[in-house]
Amino acid sequence: MMTGRRYVLMQPANKLPVYIRAVEIDAVPNYRPLTTWGWNAIEVLVEDPFKLNRNLSDSPFIIIGKPKTLVRFPTICAMQVRGIANEILYLTCDTAPEEKAFLPRAGTTVGRPFVMVVAGPSAETTIDWYATHFGIERGMTSGGLAVNFIQEAQGLPKEHQFPLLFRPIREPGHFMQIDGYPAGLGPRPCRFGQLPPGVSMASFTVTNLDKLKTRYFATPARANGSVYDGRRTATTVGSAGELVELIED
Repeated sequence: MMTGRRYVLMQPANKLPVYIRAVEIDAVPNYRPLTTWGWNAIEVLVEDPFKLNRNLSDSPFIIIGKPKTLVRFPTICAMQVRGIANEILYLTCDTAPEEKAFLPRAGTTVGRPFVMVVAGPSAETTIDWYATHFGIERGMTSGGLAVNFIQEAQGLPKEHQFPLLFRPIREPGHFMQIDGYPAGLGPRPCRFGQLPPGVSMASFTVTNLDKLKTRYFATPARANGSVYDGRRTATTVGSAGELVELIED
């Protein structure tokens, strides 16, 4: 069970109210990141991926993708790392002049999370769930993208391409990425009564919990702490088995 488990709440140095919360769970044997459905990565704004690559080369983080520009967005540079809890982080910046940049500036060496990456057996089914329940635009699934560090994690050939959707959410500069994983994979293994390993859950603010067309694990209730500030919160589960915490504005 999770009651009483220790946790750490992390916030960027510029004090923007976007957080990462690390919570203790019991180890899940044989769990490998990027091989199951659910939340698979957190993408974070940074000032300089190349400098971070040098700084992290002698750290507990394992670099799984060195800094490089994106083929479709040549001003955007990203790298990827795996942390000690098997969490995956994408570390990204937009090098275009600020007035022309697609992404906001980090504002500090390591800024705020700005993308939550979820994977399921069908990118279309996953986005349909978010469109139905939260009004996120469905958009068009890309023809596929070859992602080498995911190919390597899943033992796939270099020519394998993953269907992908990148959709904005209500707050400017915040997004969801939805990846389609091969059908042979499955939901994330989890200890009974505990959070899943790796990236366990994503939290979003909403205007009214009572008006959403989704089922909650429990009746919405007020919660205390720096994230909640007495607001009502409830948790539901998405089509790929991902935990979605909703906090009322």
